[in-house]
Amino acid sequence: MTKLSEIKEAAKKDLDLLKRGAEDIISEEELLAKLIKSRESGRPLVVKLGLDPTAPDIHLGFAVVLRKLRQFQDLGHTVTLIIGDFTALVGDPTGRNETRKVLTPEEIAQNAATYKEQFGRILDRDRTVVRFNSEWLGPMNFAGVVGLGAKTTVAKILTREDFAKRYREGIPIGLHELLYPLMQAYDSVALNADVELGGTDQTFNILMGRDLQREFGQEPQVALFTPLLEGLDGVQKMSKSLGNYIGISEPPEEMFGKVMSIPDELMERYFILAAEMPEAEVKAILKDVKDGVRHPRDVKKMLAHKITAIYHGEDAAKLAGEEFERIFKRKELPSDMDEVKITGAEASCKVSDLLVQSGLADSKREARRLIEQGGVSLGGEKIQPPDQTVEIKDGMVLKVGSRKFVRIKL
Repeated sequence: MTKLSEIKEAAKKDLDLLKRGAEDIISEEELLAKLIKSRESGRPLVVKLGLDPTAPDIHLGFAVVLRKLRQFQDLGHTVTLIIGDFTALVGDPTGRNETRKVLTPEEIAQNAATYKEQFGRILDRDRTVVRFNSEWLGPMNFAGVVGLGAKTTVAKILTREDFAKRYREGIPIGLHELLYPLMQAYDSVALNADVELGGTDQTFNILMGRDLQREFGQEPQVALFTPLLEGLDGVQKMSKSLGNYIGISEPPEEMFGKVMSIPDELMERYFILAAEMPEAEVKAILKDVKDGVRHPRDVKKMLAHKITAIYHGEDAAKLAGEEFERIFKRKELPSDMDEVKITGAEASCKVSDLLVQSGLADSKREARRLIEQGGVSLGGEKIQPPDQTVEIKDGMVLKVGSRKFVRIKL
């Protein structure tokens, strides 16, 4: 076997790995060619991911694309994270039916700092470059903006589903929003990116990057799209704003318990996308469930352990599993829970106020909703109605749902 044929064979194996769990690649042939060229030249590919720093808590859904980036790193390539501090001044209009609130520079800086801390839980810091797109978009003068705008058409921008919907319904679209896809696309030009990753909801923006690179005489980047992982509700994509997410920095007990709460029909996607298990192995496990060889609860515990171990280690995952058994199977209280101190004057109060004071609810409105849903108990007694006034005793346990507990101290 010649050296070139060895290189091509190795590149095909690289491609097989990168295809695993990917929703789409535009195109596989281009990616294989880039992988071969990289192995021949010894030059790592420039692999890009854009981050709009508006939601600083990274969850398992977002981790899907980060773990795919880690695969590129393990193959020797360099990942560049673009913190969209300049584009965040506009706000990504993807999936929006209204103009997005513009963030202040202070909010952007705070969110970006959180991202930089969290990505290190998944990515190899030595092979990760962090850039801010204000580096090249900030200095661009108005002539540059006009020149950039000349690279596409309004008709093309309005083919984006969210823009088209708002246009049909007469919902205002800011001129600055129309510029957003071009701004994100120019990031690829500034980096001369070889590959850009993103969720399927970023299809338009990433393909715009390919188009813009051609306009600037560059070889177009490969677009690799990762699936959108459903959240705890089993319906909508995982999102912090929807409250159906599992944060990668959440305590191991919380992470384990949340995974145990997902619908059974989502186990396959979580095994493949969040735990990165080979599809054939997952299908064999789930066939055992279908045939009655394994109990779904035991398989879900395996899934919860694997995901928790990825972010907290084997020992923490094992302890989280034991804690879950203690609380949910044996109906015992957690071995360790937070305490909230209540003054004597507040020993008799509304439970909605107590929830807010204890930190189990962010507002009285949320507290009322939790009580109305039947998820709140005090001292083992279910609380209804929301305005119920209760007598508080030292050592009572206030519980919300199945995973949140505090012990009251007077």
